[in-house]
Amino acid sequence: MDIPVIQQAKIQAQVLVPLLKALQAELGEERANALVRGALGDTYRRYGEAFWRTKNEKNLGKFMSSAFATYARENALDYNVIEQSQDAFEIDVTGCRYAEFYKELGEPELGFLLVCTADFATSEGFGPDIKLTRTQTIMQGASHCDFRYRRLKATG
Repeated sequence: MDIPVIQQAKIQAQVLVPLLKALQAELGEERANALVRGALGDTYRRYGEAFWRTKNEKNLGKFMSSAFATYARENALDYNVIEQSQDAFEIDVTGCRYAEFYKELGEPELGFLLVCTADFATSEGFGPDIKLTRTQTIMQGASHCDFRYRRLKATG
C-alpha cells in the first residue's frame, strides 16, 4: 500500500504529538525536542539515503523535482520552481497542507519539529555534497518556505 506522505504525517501525529507533549512535560521542552530531533533525524537520514539510491539520478534538479512530487502528492504542497539544473534545485513552497494541519491542531511548533526539521536530515542522506539551505517556513509563520539545494563543488 502506497500512502501519500501527507496522510502518513497525519497518522503519525496522532501518536507523536501526545508523546512529545508528555516528554516535554517530563524532561522540559529543550531536552525533549533535542531527543526527538535526534531520533527522527537518524530515521530521515536513512530515508534520504534509500531515496537517493533508488532514484539513481545524478542530475540534482531532476532528483529533487521527483522528491518534491512525492511530498506534494494529494495537493499537499503548492510550489514554484526557481531553478532546476544539474547542480541546483530551488523552490518556494507557497502553500503547505502540513502546516495547515498542525495549525488546526494548535501545534505549529510541534509541526515544525516533526515535519520541517526532517527536511535537513533527509537531505543529509543524499550525500555530503548536497546542501540544503532554508531560511523560513510557512509552519513558523512565513509567507513561504525557501528551499535551496546545491551540489557543493569539490575544492582543490
